[in-house]
Formats: sequence, structure tokens, C-alpha cells
Amino acid sequence: AWIFILLLPSLSDGGKLLVVPMDGSHWLSMQPVVEKLTERGHEVVVLTPEVSWKMKVTQAYMVKTYPVSYTLEELDNSFHEYVATHLKDLPFPLNTLALYNSSVHVFRTFFLQCKNLFSSKETLQYLNQSSFDAVLTDPIFMCGATIANYFSLPFVFFMRGFPCNLHYEATQCPSPLSYIPRLFTFNSDRMTFFQRVENALVALLELGYCNGFYAEGIKFSSEVLQRDVSLLDLMNSASIWLLRFDFVFEYVRPVMPNMVFIGGINCAQRKPLPK
Repeated sequence: AWIFILLLPSLSDGGKLLVVPMDGSHWLSMQPVVEKLTERGHEVVVLTPEVSWKMKVTQAYMVKTYPVSYTLEELDNSFHEYVATHLKDLPFPLNTLALYNSSVHVFRTFFLQCKNLFSSKETLQYLNQSSFDAVLTDPIFMCGATIANYFSLPFVFFMRGFPCNLHYEATQCPSPLSYIPRLFTFNSDRMTFFQRVENALVALLELGYCNGFYAEGIKFSSEVLQRDVSLLDLMNSASIWLLRFDFVFEYVRPVMPNMVFIGGINCAQRKPLPK
């Protein structure tokens, strides 16, 4: 429970926090939180790849970079393919298959980041000697969770959500198929009988679907941790889930006590509405 106190003002002395972010728009949401933690006296180190879109060196907090084996052009190409697939208007199940294939490709690119990190002896030595208190990570590619388990550190997830409903599956939240539409079905919570059948079929496929997303990453995590781990094994050990959406805009369901909704935190830099 103390890890959540680390994020609160005036309740603790400054801690030492390792931040393992996700690049792109994910980082734009996390960056204000990292800056605020630094302002409140915490020592924050952001671990970033040398090749990235948005994560730049700054004086607001310490940045530790590690070498990677891909170029910015390769990173751009994998993401452009991913976005282009989302913009195609395909019927079910062709849309699901197309999104799956493009997602696997972009996931492999980001899993390579984690492999490069653990290949850097200098980076691992630095992390081992830094005596961090906890890890704050965007878990979409699970590298932060792997690092936290490797160094036996408690960790906090900062996220919008997982594919395949995993953020509810890992925390054992009920998710009734008759009322909670699955991702990629594009149904509402008011489904016809056939839409509910479709929803049930997608739910049955989700475990294999997401195992395909994360297969390479889980294999690598098992090698690093020197034990067999599953995707849910890595996720279950998170101390706190900071969820960047508003509970009232989601489908109604029970949630666990360690799931904290912080919707709107990515709107820290507000601008007045145009007249």
C-alpha cells in the first residue's frame, strides 16, 4: 500500500522512482505526472530508448537512455501500418484478423526495445545499483513489469487499458458477456441475440488472441526471469492500477480496490473553449 502513498503529496519523504514509459501519445499522458512527482521531491529516473518519438532529454527529471537496434524509420513504418489497418472499413471477422496481424507486427517492434535494454550490461548495472523504491510503468508492452520482477521491485501500472479486456481479467473483475461488448466487435452494451453470440465467440478467442500479441514478449520475460511466466502472472503482481479513464463512461461492472480511476489527468494543459 505504501507505493500509492509515494504518489500523494505531503504524506511521505521523497522516494526514488523508476519510470518505464511507452512512447508516443502514451508518454504525453504520463509526462505531467512524472513532472509533478519531481516537483514534490521524489527522485525520478525515466528509462527511455535512444530512438523514440516523444521522449526527449529534459531538466525536469533525470533521463537514462539505452541503445536499440532499430532506426526511427523502422519504428515509423511499423506504426503507420498499424494505424492504416485501423482505418480500413472491413466486416467482422476480417477486421479482427487484420487488426491482429498489424498489432503483432508493431508489438514485435516494441518488444525489441526490451530485448535491447536487457542486452545493455551498462543499463542493467545502473538499475541494479540505483536502489529504486518502485517502478511506474505503462504496461502495454510489459517491459516495465519484467524489469520490476527482475529487480524485485513493487510496481504501479499507468494505463488506458489492455487489449482483450486483460486489465479486468488480471484483476478478476466480472465482465458479463451479455452486457460488456468485447473489443473489435464494435457492439454497444445493448446487443441483439446474434451480437451476444458474436461477443461470446470473440471472448473465447481472446486468450489465444492476446497470447499471440504477447507471445514473443512472454517468452523473453520467461528467459530473463528464469522461470515460466504467463501474461497474467506479470500483470497480477501490480500493486496499483492507475486507469486513465472515467468510471462513469465505462460499462458498469465491479472493480477491485487497487484500481484507481484518474480520467482527465491527460488534460492537465487545459485551454479555454473557443467563443
